[in-house]
Amino acid sequence: MLIRNFKADLLDVRVYDTRLNMGKAAADDVAACIKRLLSVKDDIYMIFAAAPSQNEFLSAFADNDGIEWSRIHALHMDEYVNLPSDAPQGFGNFLRSAIFDKVPFASVDYIGSDAAPEEACRRYTEILDSVTVDIVCMGIGENGHIAFNDPHVADFNDPLKVKKVDLDEKCRLQQVHDGCFGDISEVPEYAITLTVPAMCAADNLFCIVPASTKANAVKETVCGPVSETCPASILRTHSNAVLYTDADSSRYLI
Repeated sequence: MLIRNFKADLLDVRVYDTRLNMGKAAADDVAACIKRLLSVKDDIYMIFAAAPSQNEFLSAFADNDGIEWSRIHALHMDEYVNLPSDAPQGFGNFLRSAIFDKVPFASVDYIGSDAAPEEACRRYTEILDSVTVDIVCMGIGENGHIAFNDPHVADFNDPLKVKKVDLDEKCRLQQVHDGCFGDISEVPEYAITLTVPAMCAADNLFCIVPASTKANAVKETVCGPVSETCPASILRTHSNAVLYTDADSSRYLI
């Protein structure tokens, strides 16, 4: 159930009673957006986030049998560097299990966790240069990051579309909190990420952020200054962005 809906600058903020209802609502809205786009386009391009915070959304989204999956090209927004290609913590592997292998997309392009970073950045930049991204489905990190644009590397005017970054300690600890790694020493120190401008160039942004661990980041996103100190705050400047939260992540907003 939707319990609150308001605007933070241009950002449409929605608060749901439960994490499950939040995920279902986001999935329904993304499906409706897809149907609208495919009524005027032959195919579309989507970018996905990989994190446990996306589980409810991805599950509901993959179960939608009214979507013409064969007209959708899928990409993802970030990946660890120097992680074995079969590591379950790899973001491409997470998405393969959660959705990419569940529905018949027209194509899926992986960044690759075992690729040379410079080559991976070049190749993914070429893909982004050649297409128009229609939809981004994303989350927000505990430190306010979007993709792997942590505050110290985020640049709202970044000239690049894809880059290698070092991950800050709070970001790496989040991967432990999420149960993806047993200890911070296991979490890679570097990653490849789409930049803030690359994601915000999409026409439609759907940001799904449950859990109490994200409450401070949600507060800063919605109520703080629009600044790289909270990279997700840039969403407040996008003309077609929606933030989906649950009662836990929005506890400072209710």
